[in-house]
Amino acid sequence: MPQPVGWDLSASLAVAALVLGYLLGSIPFGLILTRFAGLGDIRSIGSGNIGATNVLRTGNKKLAAATLLGDALKGTAAVLLAGHFWGPEAAILAGLGAFLGHIFSVWLRFKGGKGVATYLGVLIGLAWPMALLFAVVWIAVAYIARYSSLAALVASVLVPIVLLATGDIPKGVLFAVLAVILILKHSTNIRRLLGGTESRIGQKG
Repeated sequence: MPQPVGWDLSASLAVAALVLGYLLGSIPFGLILTRFAGLGDIRSIGSGNIGATNVLRTGNKKLAAATLLGDALKGTAAVLLAGHFWGPEAAILAGLGAFLGHIFSVWLRFKGGKGVATYLGVLIGLAWPMALLFAVVWIAVAYIARYSSLAALVASVLVPIVLLATGDIPKGVLFAVLAVILILKHSTNIRRLLGGTESRIGQKG
């Protein structure tokens, strides 16, 4: 059952939670891992994105999996650390900070990834049953439609709807905000989906 959140966090702790989340979220695992692997700057490959999907375009599946794991777990770590030291309100703010840090990384001149993995990582930390729902919806949509972007968008929009419907308002509001940002970050993918030119899962070229 969702736990009520009092929102009595002091301003200084709220800022600390946001900053902690942002700094963890801003770690560009895709860029770091590909450089250590001798593959150069991932931003010069494919879509130029630092996420796991673009890392996969290098042909290195293990590196892509490691990027996915790193981008997710930094969101989980931010939530769990802030929640442990400062409580549930701080955990929510740290989750927001981690997501924004991934998308607008200070180390990449405030550019970054599209946020799906970090969204999932924050979700694992704040409401792990909803993370299972996200995964099931993603798999189902991806299997039927063969579009990774569509699967991520549908899953990310469904999560806040369920959270709000079950009365978990603070988390529902957080993930509604994150879903809106995800949609904006996927605007190019959405245009390609509408135009029938989006690449399907497993499609080459």
